[in-house]
Amino acid sequence: MKGWPDVAEAFRPPRVVAMPTTFRRKRNRLPLDAYRGARACSLTLNCARRRPAFAEGGVVESCIDILRSCSEKHGFEVVAYCFMPDHLHLLVVGGSGSDVLRFVKDFKQRTAYSYRRSNSAALWQKSYYDHVLRLEEEVRQVARYIVSNPVRGRTGRGCEGLSS
Repeated sequence: MKGWPDVAEAFRPPRVVAMPTTFRRKRNRLPLDAYRGARACSLTLNCARRRPAFAEGGVVESCIDILRSCSEKHGFEVVAYCFMPDHLHLLVVGGSGSDVLRFVKDFKQRTAYSYRRSNSAALWQKSYYDHVLRLEEEVRQVARYIVSNPVRGRTGRGCEGLSS
């Protein structure tokens, strides 16, 4: 009959429109070997939701104690550090058996647990920024940058090196 749709057409499955591919995040880590052994690494760890957690009393002191403990446990020398209100800068140099990823994981886990017990909130963002340094001169430049950071921003607490 004219005007009626074809019966076969009525039972055909609907057309599938190709969905655009989902955005895949670029890996922000180097190969694992780049983080092991005697290396210098600059790290920036941001507070959850960029909250000024380090402006609160006692938080920085607690984190410094845990930083000392973790650096000894994982074989790192903390060359410089600076707690800004909403993030932390670290410059660490590892020994032959050290692993930056394990060190950071342990430090973040222990400080987050301590912070959550007293504040009922998350301390850290999920990830962090790292830069493996290649030259001794680069280490000095990064250390100067970290220690002078609160001068530029007119904020920050606990800026120094643990070994000094």
